[in-house]
Amino acid sequence: MGEQKIRVVSDDVEAAQDLQQIIDGFRRFKQEVFPEKKALFQKLAKAQSPRAMFITCADSRIIPELITQSSPGDLFVTRNVGNVVPPYGQMNGGVSTAIEYAVMALAVRHIIICGHSDCGAMKAVLNPQSLDAMPTVKAWLRHSEVARTVVAQHDYHECGHGTELEFLTEENVVAQLDHLRTHPSVASRLAGGQLFIHGWVYSIETGEIRAYDAGRARFLPLDCDSPIPMATPRPRLTPAVD
Repeated sequence: MGEQKIRVVSDDVEAAQDLQQIIDGFRRFKQEVFPEKKALFQKLAKAQSPRAMFITCADSRIIPELITQSSPGDLFVTRNVGNVVPPYGQMNGGVSTAIEYAVMALAVRHIIICGHSDCGAMKAVLNPQSLDAMPTVKAWLRHSEVARTVVAQHDYHECGHGTELEFLTEENVVAQLDHLRTHPSVASRLAGGQLFIHGWVYSIETGEIRAYDAGRARFLPLDCDSPIPMATPRPRLTPAVD
């Protein structure tokens, strides 16, 4: 009992320290950062006009604004386990709502789906029994089933990957791009050339990003000298003029 009591006290102390670090960070923001950017925040208080929607994993190591060196108001960020985009109509939840709002209300020009290395969600897709105690997560990651099937039916070495996890991470981004295109608001803007979609995979260890190039059907370095890899299909229609 004594050891258990000590452990509980220790856990309480650590929890309090974790919260205190967060509060201290807020205080530094309010005292040091906010005054320097006060004009920007005053402008943002009345409206937003983000450059892009950024759909990424909930993983704490992935900070879109840091990775892209963006300021407040630049990115409309949506995060979830596995950077998943459910196909339209299957689940009218937060991701679908955010996409529709970003496209129709905010008129974003770009939607980026960004996966990452060492993704716990993708590890779980490869090892589904690890999710037996997490039924909600297991159900959510069924939206990655297409990617898992592709990986299961192809040799990752022959496909140019070092590991099965690396292969799955890229294929999951491609699968979510396909799901994204089923959303009516997205499909309409893509057809008229008013929206551009992108699939990225970020390496936590190296800081590199590989982007999906639909024309060449493979991922390429984002910082290469050649044209920026694009996942956007060719526009087919001319938008109607009001």
